[in-house]
Amino acid sequence: MRIGSHAVARMLGVWREGPGPAHQRLSDRLRLLILDGRIPLGGTLPSERDLAEALGTSRTTVGSAFRTLVDSGYVSTRARTRATVRLPDGPVPERPSGTDEGTIDLSFAAPAAPVRILHAAFAAAVEQLPRHFERHGYDRYGTVELREAVARSYERRGLPTRPDHILVTNGAQHALALLARVLLAPRGRVVLDHPTYPHALTIFSEARARIVPVALTPNGWDAEQLEAAGRQADFAYLIPDFHNPTGMCMPSSLRRQLRLGCPTVIDETMTDLALDVPHPEPFALHSPAAVSVGSVSKSIWGGLRVGWIRARPSLLERVEKVRLTTDLGTPVVEQLATAYLLERNQSRRPEMLRQLRSQRDALSRALSEHLPQVHAPRPAGGVTMWATFPEPVSSRLAAVAPDHGVTLAAGPRFGVGGAFERHVRLPFTLPAPQLIEAVRRIAQAEQALTQGVTGIHAPARMA
Repeated sequence: MRIGSHAVARMLGVWREGPGPAHQRLSDRLRLLILDGRIPLGGTLPSERDLAEALGTSRTTVGSAFRTLVDSGYVSTRARTRATVRLPDGPVPERPSGTDEGTIDLSFAAPAAPVRILHAAFAAAVEQLPRHFERHGYDRYGTVELREAVARSYERRGLPTRPDHILVTNGAQHALALLARVLLAPRGRVVLDHPTYPHALTIFSEARARIVPVALTPNGWDAEQLEAAGRQADFAYLIPDFHNPTGMCMPSSLRRQLRLGCPTVIDETMTDLALDVPHPEPFALHSPAAVSVGSVSKSIWGGLRVGWIRARPSLLERVEKVRLTTDLGTPVVEQLATAYLLERNQSRRPEMLRQLRSQRDALSRALSEHLPQVHAPRPAGGVTMWATFPEPVSSRLAAVAPDHGVTLAAGPRFGVGGAFERHVRLPFTLPAPQLIEAVRRIAQAEQALTQGVTGIHAPARMA
């Protein structure tokens, strides 16, 4: 796969600012894009000349950056061929130098598995499994048990739903990809709240859609801008329930009034994670044509790859036909286990919500102590904070943070065109002591940046 120079330039965003030589800042940013998966492994980078022209910099700068990536194992080159993206052959060190603790991973927003509850769910699923042995096991709509359980979960939220309104998928990302294939033509316009879920951006880019970002304000969604953009769009994707990455929740008043004028997909992955406010009402309660996408990846466990689409049966028929070319259905045992969990309302466990609330508050206090200059509103739900730094340091900070024992998801990962260089997403899914230590290490990495120590050669500054 060849990656164009202008595509790389858009992903790099604002890369020139900051201390240190330009080639090092460029190599740091390219390395981060590779680690984030935004530049795919096996892809070939543009030539030094083409990239230099797209970036408005010298070929010497680009060549030096490429050589740094070759030396560190992130790019391979052969005579008369383009540079190919790869990962280093050696294992990634589990511990940064200067510390006896492992690296703290804040690049994932994933809660720990509820072991006892999952054991019970899978034990119940195995007991029910023989009832399915007489069938072929391929069901592109999902098992009756799970579709009924999902429908009842919507009924409990006040939204009348029948099992034929539900199609089971392999997670919410799979659901969104199927919907994009059905509802989006190449060059179609997609409206989304900005920032947004990064894998959604990948799905829309692979569908060759034109992305129309509508910025979230400090107060949330701008109804006027969303509706204006929706009138010219083919598809809208919104995360109103404890938005990823900001944690915002769309108020009921806006849900009642918002009409986008195009097929609207609502991501409800976080809907069960209300920490300080009541659980939000379904968006489709006021917009019956809205398509809802849900899963149990955040409310129960990311390893339980089960999701669903709630939509009108006529749309689900189209999705089912498209699905033939990608997979033949979701594994039966996982569906039965998920049905068991939903019937017992295990996606809203009070002990889990108390733990998330405690971890969120610990993260907030740690930021106030170690990074008082960072603005990070405390979300009323979800699993992440959206931290704003005074300067555009996000990508450089994410590049040097592993040298200080912590990995981060840089802000531009959640936007288009290199936006959000002042932002970092901080999940609060780890135990409080780890979160406190992680913030301390981020502060050390940020201090190293301000002192001009950057890149993969930066020394660890651990206590």
